[in-house]
Amino acid sequence: MMHFSCDQCGRELRAGEDQRYVVKIEAFAANDPAELTEADLDEDHLAEVSELLQELSDDAAFDLPPATKQFRYDLCSECHQRYVRDPLSKDHQQKFHFSKN
Repeated sequence: MMHFSCDQCGRELRAGEDQRYVVKIEAFAANDPAELTEADLDEDHLAEVSELLQELSDDAAFDLPPATKQFRYDLCSECHQRYVRDPLSKDHQQKFHFSKN
């Protein structure tokens, strides 16, 4: 039998007794395509692409960061309600109030 606990507060979630919510988050880099101009379309980029491919084949040990990162959390009903109200925890961030010296 599988046992679950809330990933936020740690409370044990018993099957059939407690409501359990699953939150899945996927983080990935945004890809905003560059705007093409007439000059871009007029240029022949074949030599540039060939040069880039040659550089990649010369450096066989290049490391690419993972394209996406996925997270999965189990939440109890109370933590789920708090998460839905404030998913980025902006209400709980420490706010500094500096004096005007």
